[in-house]
Order: sequence, then C-alpha cells, then structure tokens
Amino acid sequence: MNKKSIETLVGLFVLLGILGIVFLALKAANLGSFNTSGDSYTLNARFDNIGGLKVRAPVRSAGVVVGRVTSISLDPKTFQGVVSLQVDGRYHFPRDSAAKILTAGLLGDQYVGIEPGGDDKNFAPGDTVAQTQSAVVLENLIGQFLTGKAAEAADAPASGASK
Repeated sequence: MNKKSIETLVGLFVLLGILGIVFLALKAANLGSFNTSGDSYTLNARFDNIGGLKVRAPVRSAGVVVGRVTSISLDPKTFQGVVSLQVDGRYHFPRDSAAKILTAGLLGDQYVGIEPGGDDKNFAPGDTVAQTQSAVVLENLIGQFLTGKAAEAADAPASGASK
C-alpha cells in the first residue's frame, strides 16, 4: 500500500471514531431519538419532590418509552414541582392512571412511569394527572435509617450497668 491510501484509511477511521462519539453523546443526553410524527399530546403532573428528574427524560409505561418530559417548573402557590409530559398520540391512558418518578437501576437516571388505571375515559390534552408519587431520594432514606438507628441506641439500656 502506498502512503496516500494509508492516510485515507486513517482519515476514515478517525471520522468513524468522531461519529461514534457524537452518537454516544446524543444517547447520553437523551437526544438520540426524535419524535418525527407531530401526533402527540401534553399532560401535566404535580409532584412534591421531583428528585433528579430532567427535561427530555423518558416517560415510560410497562417499560416502553411513550413520551418525554418537556418542562419542569415550580408552582409558586403550592411549592410543588409541575412536570409537563409530551405523550405520543398512539398511546391513550385512562383518567385514573398514576404517574410516578422512578429510577432506572439503583443509581441510574430518573424517568416518569405511568401506571394505567381502569377508567373508561382517557386523558384529554392538557389534563393533569391526579395520582402522583414523588421521587424516592436516596439521601433521605439514608438519613431516616441513621436517625432510626440513633434513636434505638439512645433507647437501649446501657449494657454492663451494676445494680
């Protein structure tokens, strides 16, 4: 092989490497899949604590991505997090469905999970999900565990006390 063909192959290899890095960056930022069909509707959900939920986080039902989080804001009156969900128009959920903030794996990214209800009527665009469950914050669980252990230690009788 001559020098020019080797340089061309190295250039192609570098280009493929750059394309691979861009692909991984888009996947890591949840920008890898764009909803090309304009058929979707918006739902709102209010949570006491959204944890580490981010805009563009997936909305899943039964493990299937059915939408994305489009915005997160704070209601100045109730001090709840208001999450707007863009749901694919192919999926219609009953009005008594519940929205939960869940974590993918033990320490993975958070997403919104929708558990379908049994109502005959479905959500209309712009409706608010009434049944919500906030994110479980790992730091709060650890704090509650440690506080409980400290209270148990304080309540326990001192061992080796003489009578």
